Amino acid sequence: MKSIIRGLAYVVGDAIDTDQIIPAEHLVYSLNKPDERRMYGRFAMSGVPIEQQGLPNGHIPFTDPDKYLSDYTFVIGGSNFGCGSSREHAPFALTEAGAKVVVAESYARIFYRNTIDGGFVIPFESHEKINHQIRTGDELELDTRFGQLTNHASGEEYLLKPLGDVADILNAGNVFEYARQNGLINPA
Repeated sequence: MKSIIRGLAYVVGDAIDTDQIIPAEHLVYSLNKPDERRMYGRFAMSGVPIEQQGLPNGHIPFTDPDKYLSDYTFVIGGSNFGCGSSREHAPFALTEAGAKVVVAESYARIFYRNTIDGGFVIPFESHEKINHQIRTGDELELDTRFGQLTNHASGEEYLLKPLGDVADILNAGNVFEYARQNGLINPA
């Protein structure tokens, strides 16, 4: 995990569920074939209702039509981000689109664990609702060591909740790599 991450924010509302992050109709693509796997990036966040996209500045798509990578490094959500089904395709789709970090007020537990176990996006929690303070397109910088999020557009700084022990898993790359590195499973 990089210690400093910079990029643009994409802001959504509360209760963004896994079917909104990657609609079920797009789960037909292989996770192993590169030409198909990029489709998860293309359709990431495509199920988010229009009134929830780009909050607070209205409808802005996460990925432009016919592109597989988003311009947005950060997804800023409200409460209960990633609720819904337990499939790991949701954090996979965000990662495939190029997102590095999700900052939300709270997460559905299974989404949070899937992001960590699979080594997908980094899930930071905020102490307060910040999805109405940051605008889509704002330039953000995150110091992952201290959980310090800076919005360069407004000058505001936010101290996020520490990652705690999950930082070790994210630094290893995923839960299996962490287990290998720590002698919990046999090396492959």
